[in-house]
Amino acid sequence: MSDDERGLGFMLLIVLGGLIFGFGLGLSNMARPEVVIDFLQFDDFGLLFVMGGAAVTTGVVFALAETLGDRAPLTGANYGRRLKSFDKNVVVGGVIFGAGWGISGICPGAAYASLGVGNYPILIAIGGMFVGAYLQGLWRARRAESAARGTSAD
Repeated sequence: MSDDERGLGFMLLIVLGGLIFGFGLGLSNMARPEVVIDFLQFDDFGLLFVMGGAAVTTGVVFALAETLGDRAPLTGANYGRRLKSFDKNVVVGGVIFGAGWGISGICPGAAYASLGVGNYPILIAIGGMFVGAYLQGLWRARRAESAARGTSAD
């Protein structure tokens, strides 16, 4: 199989995954910010079942994928878990993410699906996510530059 064919198959699989994801979010009403806000205010616990079902399904798929081989089926790339250390950045980033989720009333994946159910004002929150991610990237690059200058001067 050529790289072009494998690339097309991979892209089609990604689109299929996105379709399934968006349909599930729409069906479960998790693409509606008011439902998510009800969860955050402890009025509706449906989100726990949606997230729990997603976590169990993902865990099973990852467990099976690792036992079936060490190569990704479509790309042939190495397959394995990337373990992230639990550090200050994870905690601070999680708190900032949670604050943004609480203020906007929706998480990033559901925000995109929310467009599909006609919630066009969510574009403001999506724009904010892009700007926030861009600013964080600039901040990280400047920190790395500053650290590199500090170590080269020693």
